[in-house]
Amino acid sequence: MLLVHPVHEVVRLLPVLLISVVLGSRSGNHYWGLIALAVLVAYAIARWLTTSYRIGPVHVELRTGVFQKKLLSVPRNRIRSVDVEAGLLHRALGLSVVRIGTGQRADRAGESTRFELNALDARLVPSLRAALLTRQSEAHPGRAADAAAPPALEIAHWKPSWVRYAPLSTTGVVTVAAAVGVAFQYGIGERVANADTLEDGLDWLRGFGVAAVVVVGLVALLAVASALACVRYLLTYGDLTVTDDGRVLHVAHGLLRTRQTTLDRARLRGASLREPLLLRLAGAARLDAVMTGMSTEGRHSSMLLPQCPRAEAERMETLVLRDEGPVPLTAHGTAARRRRFTRALLPVAALAIAVGVVSARVSVPWPAWAGLAIVAVAAAGLAHDRYRGLGHATPPGHLVTRSGSLDRSRDTVEANGIVGWTVRQTFFQRRAGVATVVAATPAGAGRYEVLDLPAEHAWTLVETVTPGAGDIWARR
Repeated sequence: MLLVHPVHEVVRLLPVLLISVVLGSRSGNHYWGLIALAVLVAYAIARWLTTSYRIGPVHVELRTGVFQKKLLSVPRNRIRSVDVEAGLLHRALGLSVVRIGTGQRADRAGESTRFELNALDARLVPSLRAALLTRQSEAHPGRAADAAAPPALEIAHWKPSWVRYAPLSTTGVVTVAAAVGVAFQYGIGERVANADTLEDGLDWLRGFGVAAVVVVGLVALLAVASALACVRYLLTYGDLTVTDDGRVLHVAHGLLRTRQTTLDRARLRGASLREPLLLRLAGAARLDAVMTGMSTEGRHSSMLLPQCPRAEAERMETLVLRDEGPVPLTAHGTAARRRRFTRALLPVAALAIAVGVVSARVSVPWPAWAGLAIVAVAAAGLAHDRYRGLGHATPPGHLVTRSGSLDRSRDTVEANGIVGWTVRQTFFQRRAGVATVVAATPAGAGRYEVLDLPAEHAWTLVETVTPGAGDIWARR
């Protein structure tokens, strides 16, 4: 820890050191950089001197703070997951970073309220993780927590062929945009933009027309973004394994920076199969666990499988939920289809009316009408796909709901994890005779919706999933 924290502080505050070096070189005093470096190292050492933790029988406590002391106490029965990470420096020193997830707002409020043990001896992690996830009612006095654990069974393993799905996300484009922003922030982008070689290449392309420049630029962006996405996917999810010992799910992945996530099965409430449009067209999907107290937006990961073949994700979902596999979904009828086409085509119709009004006064070129026709066809295709993706099912003990087109997801939630129901109807839904059923749960996203279900079936669905919850309303 005495080595990890100084290095971490120096890397994080590298711009401050660069400014100190520049000021020192301009003023002739080259000690400015050394002084700044010494201050950062001293602060990192002070953090080590003021950091301690304790694993008690009821609470886990972390004491930190150099100038402002903080004592963070977490009840052990509130622990939802344990994440273990190790970067290159940590792995070289035999250390790990352990993060405890409780599913509370504190997990997402910032570093000051996050329970994190940085630079912990990696040899202590397995027994510590087992102890943290052992409920007090299951603990055996005088027996190690991991000694009673049954043998783990590997239920999924990463394959190199899955890298082909990496370019089908926005990761590469975001990485390129971030790199370009950093380059221009430090003046590197301007030098590259003004380079003679780049200007000569652009002049040569302009000879073929503006369209050629745009096409070449898009192809280059796509190639670079795809390459970066593949590299990031390989480094992040390489060597992924998922094991199940009947009590916890253990997900480990990463080549340079390893990450291990342990999920308590007792708090598992379902699974979400994510199918964005590009992944769906390639027959791929991503699988996340629906855990009590763990938000899908939290720092602590609930991922079970990254982008992978859809068949593999469905097989994994079946094993995790211990059911018989995906069930056929019930369609929501003509009213739901009509609402999707109406909402998709109304803006196009308004735009067509506006273009028609303009064409009555001035001549509108044919490309505008052609573009409008393309937009109309695309909107109709999107509406059709959104309706095809709409559906629900109520297998014994579960609620399954699916919706979306560009970002489709199929969510399976245990009936025992649902704590409340809402049947909602907007003005237009009432006129169409449909309703939205909302299942509230303290797991995952917190709410899962069955969109545009025929209104006469809404409370019947609630009664089917949770007997006694919707009977009075169904009869009314």
